[in-house]
Amino acid sequence: MSETPGSTGGGLLAATRNSAATLLATGRTRLELLGNEIREEKLRAVSLLLLTQVAAFCLMLGTILAVALLVVLFWDDRVGLLGGLTAVFLAGSGWAYLAVKRSLRGSGGLFTASVTELGEDLRQLKGAARGESATD
Repeated sequence: MSETPGSTGGGLLAATRNSAATLLATGRTRLELLGNEIREEKLRAVSLLLLTQVAAFCLMLGTILAVALLVVLFWDDRVGLLGGLTAVFLAGSGWAYLAVKRSLRGSGGLFTASVTELGEDLRQLKGAARGESATD
């Protein structure tokens, strides 16, 4: 038996170091996941913004040209035509507003995967702590 009182402390110290290293590695992994999610969300947001702007520009230009064409074709009824088309466009913008509002409400949220993983880590750490205290 070559164990000395200091070797027990070294084992405890080594276990503490291993636990700290594991926690740091887990934290690093979670931070990398968080960074990836931020990068993906940024790319998705920029892409969505650009596509929305292109679609809005094309829709506005096409709408203006269509209204001008209809006014020229139906010159005698231009007041009624412009009033009707105004109502149609206002209704369309209301529908689009409600669709955007519903879309924003239905999103999963930012960092969902990170929060889920951190919750799972916390659950496992609590389970391991209960398991260790039961054996002590």
